[in-house]
Amino acid sequence: GPTAFNTRNISHTDFILSGFSGSSEWKQLLFIPFFLLFVMSVTANSMIIFIILSHRALHSPMYLLICVMAFVDLVIPIFFVPNMLFNLLFNWNHISLMGCLVQMFCIHFFQTVQTTILLWMALDRFYAICTPLHYNEHMRFSAFLKFVIILLLRNAVFISAIVGLARSLSYCQSNEIKHCFCEHMALVTLACGPIYVNSVVGLCAAFFTLAADVLFIVFSYVRIFVSLFKSGRPSQKALSTCITHIIVMFVGLIFALTSFLSYRIKNDMSSNSHMTISTMYLLLPACLNPIIYGIRTKEIRQQVIKVMKCGKKSP
Repeated sequence: GPTAFNTRNISHTDFILSGFSGSSEWKQLLFIPFFLLFVMSVTANSMIIFIILSHRALHSPMYLLICVMAFVDLVIPIFFVPNMLFNLLFNWNHISLMGCLVQMFCIHFFQTVQTTILLWMALDRFYAICTPLHYNEHMRFSAFLKFVIILLLRNAVFISAIVGLARSLSYCQSNEIKHCFCEHMALVTLACGPIYVNSVVGLCAAFFTLAADVLFIVFSYVRIFVSLFKSGRPSQKALSTCITHIIVMFVGLIFALTSFLSYRIKNDMSSNSHMTISTMYLLLPACLNPIIYGIRTKEIRQQVIKVMKCGKKSP
């Protein structure tokens, strides 16, 4: 009977990602928007990567950072959308504990990398605008590498801690994860026994990676804008680049905060609304970022138009 599950020695190693609830027709209908968003993010980001890598003129730090951002926006959906689409169409919803932890690490790690790239972009603009004479020496690959390695290591350590702690729990209650991918709290809430440490470490990880990066970004842009307006006539191009980065950040932050708060605040949101918010938080920036960069960055925009024209010419 069900009471057998409460004995401590049974710990699930196989889980079911319950995904969106509803009739199979409704799920097949949901397949369409998610599939289109997925195709759009893969296409748009691949295009940005291709354009930047294939044009030597675009090999400056600023464009290479946009390229890295496009790569992260390309891989995040690949970690969970195909799986989710199979779940919607064919009801393939089993995942092993190991598979779940790997997916959790990949998604959460690359989420932190997204904000870290925005921090590198802010640093790049800070050096370009506030210390233009020393820009080249600051942005020399070897000099910049220390920012890259230190921050990526920090992200990896925090996310590994979360995943390691989740692995050490015993899952003897239900094996149904009420989500369409292995989100940290969605898995951890299934554990038997206290999950206080997991919650605290999860919050610390969010604070020391995402929140810390955002604080540094805000600080950099305040310095940048002060410096721009002190100079009397701020250059349009400098302002435009900064505003582009800020738009991208703003889009990401709104989704992140909504997703984060909807979990922490006990509310009457259905699990479907929860899942929609957290999938959109991962998917929408991946679709919007390449468009924002593509439209607002003149050099990329010109190349996109060229590629489109070439496409039309070929029979």
